[in-house]
Amino acid sequence: MLRDIEETIETLRSINMKLNPAKCSFGMEEGKFLGVVVIGNGFKANPDKVQAVSRMPSPLSLKEVQTLNGRFIALNRFRANHAAKSYPFVSTLKNCLKKAYFKWTAEVEQAFQEVNKCLMELPTLTAPYEGEPLTLYLSASDIAVGAVLLMDRKNVQTPIYYVSRTLSDPETRYSMLEKLVLALFYAARRLRRYFQGHPINVLTGYKLKNVLSKPELSGRLEKWGIELGEHAIEYKHRPTIKGQVLAEFVNEVPQHKEKESSSSEGSGAGLRLVNPEEHEFTYAIKVDFKSTNDEVEYEAFLAGLRIAKQLGVKHLETRVDSMLIAGQINGIYEAKNDVMASYLSQAKNLICQFSSFNIIHIKRSENKLADALSKLASTNLEHFAKDIRVEVLDHPSIQQNQVLVIQTGTESWMTPIIAYLSSGILPTEKAEARKIKQKALNYQLNDGVLYRRSFLGPLLRCVDAEDANYLIREIHEGICGLHAGPRMTVAKLMNAGYYWPGMHLDVVQEIRKCDSCQRYAPNTLRPKNEFFPVTSAWPFQKWAVDIMGPFPEAPG
Repeated sequence: MLRDIEETIETLRSINMKLNPAKCSFGMEEGKFLGVVVIGNGFKANPDKVQAVSRMPSPLSLKEVQTLNGRFIALNRFRANHAAKSYPFVSTLKNCLKKAYFKWTAEVEQAFQEVNKCLMELPTLTAPYEGEPLTLYLSASDIAVGAVLLMDRKNVQTPIYYVSRTLSDPETRYSMLEKLVLALFYAARRLRRYFQGHPINVLTGYKLKNVLSKPELSGRLEKWGIELGEHAIEYKHRPTIKGQVLAEFVNEVPQHKEKESSSSEGSGAGLRLVNPEEHEFTYAIKVDFKSTNDEVEYEAFLAGLRIAKQLGVKHLETRVDSMLIAGQINGIYEAKNDVMASYLSQAKNLICQFSSFNIIHIKRSENKLADALSKLASTNLEHFAKDIRVEVLDHPSIQQNQVLVIQTGTESWMTPIIAYLSSGILPTEKAEARKIKQKALNYQLNDGVLYRRSFLGPLLRCVDAEDANYLIREIHEGICGLHAGPRMTVAKLMNAGYYWPGMHLDVVQEIRKCDSCQRYAPNTLRPKNEFFPVTSAWPFQKWAVDIMGPFPEAPG
């Protein structure tokens, strides 16, 4: 410490700067510095600033609210989710642009009292060591997003910095995943010095890594993903919370809710079969396996087709309240999911067995009887009347996809990128791991196949060296080959949807091996090497000048 003080004093002398001795303190274990109280194991909030807020009465004017917000800003670093807690005061300022419209409501007063209680228990922050791994927790709500940066020493999590910001009106309509990515993006900008000097472990219950690596990202997610790619960020599943301060922070994150139809007693669906004579047959379908709402709707639809087939129906008209099923059967919607595609294929196979078939989408209000049957089926079978037929499905109507074991090829340039995108595996060397992270931003893994992202074109499929040689020969001298030059051959390869690094050099080397190009290439008269002028030792020999004798003397 003495060396540091000596170096500081010498620097001040060199620039002719003087210090006020009344405001200087050296060798102190605890003291006020830059608005905070520095202690041995970290720093905490200035008690004078905390008392200035706690002793302040409830504001009675717009000027006092502005003063209160200004005092809160000095303590934001120590407050978890301070943007959400200060939102009532900020909204009061927004709604009271003029003094005549000022209104201090009971809701704002309650929030003010809760904030005063939190100020009495502000945590002690600490500073990390050089290169120490840090952990980041994210928070998102309807009005604000936040994050807390902390470190884990001896199984004790200690906070380093709290950041938070309110959401604008368009941002409030983001999905929960987009809000969490926005919180991470905002934390990376605010805490840039920590993100650049330390590896960051983001602990969350959401799969942010999969969202940022999808090719169908929106513009803002892709922009955020590119900027976050420069940092050493790893996404991990959130474990149990160890500290009380962190537990209060994470409890404000809404829990992720899967849209599943299965309950503790199973799912249900209802069917009504009506013949031309207005005779009605009611059926209740109970699903005893885990399924989503769309899968239950398809199970009820397939069960109705099977029952109609067993009754010998030739002409069938189906009315469903699921727009997804009606759109996919009529060809309006596309079944992108493998499960939905399997259901759609099986439904079309059953529809082909009828002489005529028609499906109509109706409103849910017009299908109240079938909905009532589905609710009864999901509760208990004992509530049914005797004239209602019950069918229990204990397994899906579609077959599960079989997984076949295939042999993987040799390692190529794609192997480390695929390993990182699929499993998050990185090389042990830090420099090589950073290169892989930077490269992975330009690639996308879809169904086990690696694709290269392009700026204005579609995704380009990545190939290894063996496939690259075959593609070059096929484009250059195949059935439709023109024996074009390297530049046109590379352009055709990319237009065909393929990519690998070093395409131009590989094409040049492969074209040099082409026998037809070597035999029938145009014979150029241009010399292979450049000409260099050679000076002559006898300068007058160039013009054939012969001196016969001495020059005559000039007159004068």
